[in-house]
Amino acid sequence: MTLQERLKSEMMVIKSLGVVYGDIGTSPIYTFAVILLLVQPTTETIFQILSMAFWTMLMLVTVQYAWLATSLSKRGEGGTVVLVQLLLPYLKGARITAIVSALGFLGISLMIGDGVITPAISILSSVEGIALIPGFENTPKIILLLIAAGIALALFAVQKKGVEKVASAFGPIMVVWFFALALGGGYYLLQSPEVLKAISPFYAIEFIVQHPYIAFVVLADVLLCATGGEALYADMGHLGRLPILKGWLFASVALLISYYGQGAFLLSHPEAAKAPFFELYHTLVPSLYVPLLLLSVIATVIASQAMISGIFSVLYQAMTTRIFPHFNVNYTSNELRSQIYVGSINWFLFVCVVAMLFIFGESAKLAAAYGLSVAGAMSITGVLMSMIFMYKRKYLKMGVSIIAGFTSLIFFISCWLKIPHGGYWSLIIASVPLFIVILYTQGQKRLYASFVPIDKELFLSEYLKRYAQGFYVEGTALFFARNADAIPAYISKTMFQNGIMYERNIIVTIHPSYEPHGVSSELSPIGEGLDLLSIRPGYMETLNVEAILRERNIDERTIFYGDEEIVSESMIWKIFAFIKDVSPNFVSFYHFPHDKLIGVARRAEI
Repeated sequence: MTLQERLKSEMMVIKSLGVVYGDIGTSPIYTFAVILLLVQPTTETIFQILSMAFWTMLMLVTVQYAWLATSLSKRGEGGTVVLVQLLLPYLKGARITAIVSALGFLGISLMIGDGVITPAISILSSVEGIALIPGFENTPKIILLLIAAGIALALFAVQKKGVEKVASAFGPIMVVWFFALALGGGYYLLQSPEVLKAISPFYAIEFIVQHPYIAFVVLADVLLCATGGEALYADMGHLGRLPILKGWLFASVALLISYYGQGAFLLSHPEAAKAPFFELYHTLVPSLYVPLLLLSVIATVIASQAMISGIFSVLYQAMTTRIFPHFNVNYTSNELRSQIYVGSINWFLFVCVVAMLFIFGESAKLAAAYGLSVAGAMSITGVLMSMIFMYKRKYLKMGVSIIAGFTSLIFFISCWLKIPHGGYWSLIIASVPLFIVILYTQGQKRLYASFVPIDKELFLSEYLKRYAQGFYVEGTALFFARNADAIPAYISKTMFQNGIMYERNIIVTIHPSYEPHGVSSELSPIGEGLDLLSIRPGYMETLNVEAILRERNIDERTIFYGDEEIVSESMIWKIFAFIKDVSPNFVSFYHFPHDKLIGVARRAEI
């Protein structure tokens, strides 16, 4: 490997620390504090908690995601959508296909559910560190909340301008952050190295045996040390597997030193149990406490940014695979089409984040509600991975995946105890995208079932008769269809009923492929003056249809599309009709010039 290649490789590792590890990297700020609300910080319990944290990170992050999940990809891509796409070719029955697809929908929704709490808990937990600055001990809670809300506002407001330039600094900042974690924790670890004995699973097992009920409750908070671990897989396509794994090697060591350092600090400072992370640094280097506090705020903003970008990406995939209604999408980078901004989603997330801040009021209460959706998403990942390894006949990985998935499930069941303490909020938020997905997919089925398409052969027979008469408009017209073998009624209405036929007519179909990236297209004649253009983009591809048309020297004069007018007596389907009305239509979503668009109205009763 040349020096230049080595430097590029190392830069990718540094970038992974900024893109992937922001969420899990800021977990030490609040994890210990939340656990110690339930457990007294004695020497015995500190060892037991550290053991549970170590094995949780090992099983849920290192084994389930770093080893197993990242070994499954489509051209290097990762995430719940990828797992579903990997599974679908193996599935034979309609029922199992529907179940797997539903698990995928649920996984996406759960990610959004806890994705809203991530910025709230991350930013607020850092801002609360202000209370340890001399002279600011009695800062009113409302002031802390307003500061956190102001940071959140700035974070969401900058999304429209794009964060590509700022994001280039995320990696180096997170390197500094992880070094700060390791240096602070390492100092106290050297003072009490006996805490390293807590790496043994004996202490975790002892706690579970001695206090089974309390241990079951505490599991839901111990999970906080692994939240954000799912980003190892979800962001793999941006950076590649190797840089992410190298990044995890560095990040995991820094995190464990931080946790074990906090444990060692609590052995001599049990009175600091309310905020061990900030108390540790405030005691160690009082003069550098304010800079560290500012660094922690920046790190939590980076963690929040990664979650926002991830939600944009996942919902864009859902739009292109037709399980979610179209929203206006802006591309914020000239170089990276994956850098997108969805305004309506952005401000929905902001409203939810601010609501969480003021509803819960403090990070400890947010943490009491946090983790439910993450554990659910991890459990779904375990199920999907186990099925894939089974079909691939990789039985060793299947066995380990089942164990890891079962571990995730135990944490998920433990997190159910969080529902009365605010965990229901993540479920409420997750239910919004899930409801939209179910409503939209079922509504689309009903909508297209209400239109009787024309068989391709019958359409072609009538078309050739009409075209042979020679009454057509000069130029080229495009007509969009979902299926090339079933011609939409609006096309026959336009051509035969309204007598609008062009010199060249092209029926365009777009079907996402099972591959994440790449675009293939095929132009084939099916009759005189009539062609079929089939476009198959990757399900993560940001498609530019106009570029494909120009490559094939297609200069369209008019673009026809079906414009549905939905009528229903049911309130559910009225909501569906409203969503369809306010969503950009198919051709607007792909940014076709509006002066060429002609919508052919069709009335549908569902």
